[in-house]
Amino acid sequence: MTTSITRTVKVSVDEAVPNTRRGGDIRVTLSPKTVGCTSGFGGTMTLAPGDHVTEHYHPYSEEFLHVIEGELRMAMDGEQIDLAPGDSLLVPIGVRHRLVNVGDTTAKCAFHLSPLAPRPELGHVDTEPAQHPEQANPSVGGTP
Repeated sequence: MTTSITRTVKVSVDEAVPNTRRGGDIRVTLSPKTVGCTSGFGGTMTLAPGDHVTEHYHPYSEEFLHVIEGELRMAMDGEQIDLAPGDSLLVPIGVRHRLVNVGDTTAKCAFHLSPLAPRPELGHVDTEPAQHPEQANPSVGGTP
């Protein structure tokens, strides 16, 4: 069977809109909005030394995190988990989590969340104030 690709399937991180609402530099590259996918969304995250992503949880999605560079510590429901380059972590649905760069260099990660929440505004629940509350949540829903 032969198929042809009829939509955008490749997105450069440089094209993605940076979001710092919860901390770090989060860039959603693959999402319903960017490529029309239907099962989840993902992208990259960069955290400067000492920076963190404020605590939150996902009521509908698992989060998959893969560390590319740097030393991170994830608190999941209060349990501390240290992460180094090459480590991958699953954050189960409903688990409160907070990520901190505990190293002295910039940390870089790739992430994916799946399945999608019924509506984008239901995807994240903040459990501590966002670092930059004036910013909107990363835009993942809609059509490309």
